[in-house]
Amino acid sequence: MAEFEVATGAAELPGGDGRGREAAVRTAFEGLLQIRRLMNADTADTAHTEGVPAEWERRQPVRAVALALEAAGVPPSAVDAEGRRTATGYCLGAAERTGVVRVEWLGPPGSGAGYAAEGALRNCAAVLRRLGWEALEYRGPRRHRYLEVEPPPAGPPRR
Repeated sequence: MAEFEVATGAAELPGGDGRGREAAVRTAFEGLLQIRRLMNADTADTAHTEGVPAEWERRQPVRAVALALEAAGVPPSAVDAEGRRTATGYCLGAAERTGVVRVEWLGPPGSGAGYAAEGALRNCAAVLRRLGWEALEYRGPRRHRYLEVEPPPAGPPRR
């Protein structure tokens, strides 16, 4: 069985028809929540084991963030084989600091992605915060908006 391919927005969209992709994302996200329940079982607050990124997510933050956003219905951006942007949505990559994900809102030329970025990134931040991620908005050159997303510091295990 092939490994589930997340949509980071930095490449072509993963294959599969709309409903097949939705089912695959839903199954992968349910698996992620199960990993959280199992891996976070020793946290101090057992009622919130699903609301804290698990160690797996901390080791693969781009994959985890991509899955969380797509599962919430946030569209990924995409590029074609020549590297031209073909879809408007989130685009993820590693930030300068280890373990931090950079989230941008990108689209093809003329798509208006830059104008939509503020609201779209706020939505991304809200989705990720509900899942226990820390998300801060920044502005880069030419006032380009982006998020930096990271898991909260790991707390001490329950005794």
